[in-house]
Amino acid sequence: MTAEPPREETLTDRVRAVILDGDFVPNQRLVEADVCEQFGATRAAVRETFKELAGEGLVEILRNKGARVRAISKAEAVEITEVRMVLEGLSAAKAAERVTPGQADELREIVADMRAAVGRNDLDRYSELNAALHAKIREIAGHRTSASIIERLGAQVVRHKFRLARQPGRAAVSLPQHELIVAAIVARDPEAAQTAMQQHLRSVAKALDGATG
Repeated sequence: MTAEPPREETLTDRVRAVILDGDFVPNQRLVEADVCEQFGATRAAVRETFKELAGEGLVEILRNKGARVRAISKAEAVEITEVRMVLEGLSAAKAAERVTPGQADELREIVADMRAAVGRNDLDRYSELNAALHAKIREIAGHRTSASIIERLGAQVVRHKFRLARQPGRAAVSLPQHELIVAAIVARDPEAAQTAMQQHLRSVAKALDGATG
């Protein structure tokens, strides 16, 4: 079976990336004319992009006021993480059922890199590897529906996750949780993988709930 060609980046992809990178901040008004100029797009294309991103929960369209970047409250971030707990638990269980020896090696390598990043106190690298590990688990699981929902929910709380990752000692707490997840997947134990993932995200929800700011 031949691999599918890479999908061409759309205007929605580009605007989404700018929001997730923090260049557009929560509650910032999105002026159609400015976005058209910045991305070299038509007003019709920009309006459609706003609608798509509103559907993803990243933008809100206000009656007679245009669009703005949606601000996600801490309480909503906790609820989103609780939903992710269920879906990512399913993903981990599916990954344990389907993991190949080569994929198991990739998971072990990511965790080893995470361990090294904690040792260097390189929180930015640890955060990148954290996201890469969860993405790899979704890829191995091959469960498109849950992956799509997880990615959409994760995008909504990216700022909260970034702040949480910067909390002193947080990486040292989450690292052994990720090690347990990977150990269960590599052992091809779906029940243990699901439990480990849910315990990890329960810890994330608790930490978010207790976070300040």
